[in-house]
Amino acid sequence: MSFRIRAALASAILALSLGAVTSAQAAGRLTAPDPDWTGGLVTCLVAQYILENEMDYRIKRVTMPSGPGVFEGTRSGDLDFACESWPSYNPAGDKYIKEFGGDGSVAYLGATGIVGKSGYFVPRYVIEGDASRGIPASAPDLKSYKDLNKYGHMFKSLESGDKGSLIGCPVAAWLCEDQKRLDMLGVDFHAQALGSETAHWAEIQAKYKRGEPFVAYAWAPHWIHAALDLVEIELPPYDEAKWPATNWAQDVTHFHGNPKMLDEHSDVVKLLQNMNLTNEMQAGMIYDIDVKKGDSEEVVESWMEANEDIWRKWLP
Repeated sequence: MSFRIRAALASAILALSLGAVTSAQAAGRLTAPDPDWTGGLVTCLVAQYILENEMDYRIKRVTMPSGPGVFEGTRSGDLDFACESWPSYNPAGDKYIKEFGGDGSVAYLGATGIVGKSGYFVPRYVIEGDASRGIPASAPDLKSYKDLNKYGHMFKSLESGDKGSLIGCPVAAWLCEDQKRLDMLGVDFHAQALGSETAHWAEIQAKYKRGEPFVAYAWAPHWIHAALDLVEIELPPYDEAKWPATNWAQDVTHFHGNPKMLDEHSDVVKLLQNMNLTNEMQAGMIYDIDVKKGDSEEVVESWMEANEDIWRKWLP
């Protein structure tokens, strides 16, 4: 389905779901979509908590798929603002947002603080040890990919033979190019793909529980960083011309909204510009929702109550 058709369809569905409310919104009432992944939902719920409990706004939450329809709904004014847009996954933003080369029909409202990134990680106990578990540091000077070869014997697996093993991207279709990256960087490791996210995280958690050394692909924000204490191994900085012999590009996520927000709700814009929800903060809430099966609104409310000293600084 083409972008134009998908955007038109999503906009039509949105208009029907909102009814007369969006055509004559009362002051202090805003409409925003709920992102359809846990991290984005957490970011929106944090913003909405402050808006409703501290700034006398009421938020009408709309359930709809993320993507082109959200940008079209924001451009048309059916949506007032949207949370945690990832530039690399939402190229539609390039059409609307001036800062990304668009026509300015959607306004950039500031970075969320969440930065999407991928990389290779080892447990902290590999580098520093863990006295409480009786685990000595097995690679105290392991800092970058350049150090991996001398520790290859520590990371061997049945599949890797005499080479070290990297628990790579779980799904080949993601095109992470792990083996090619290792080869281009001169790292004599075998990249193993386990075939699914479930198997990937299960293998990592099992090795961590046993206190075994491993090096694995992971991304952030993700609940795994709340569940396990992991340290990133340095890769060369992202360079599109040299990729995949470099790290992945980072995604600096952002809020966007209808341009009318800049004048009519400048206090909301100021809040969104002030917000700085970090990957670590979000990861803990994702863990409580996705792994511990907590209710998303209750989890966010608990975090807000426990971290008032952080978010009060974001108030305009």
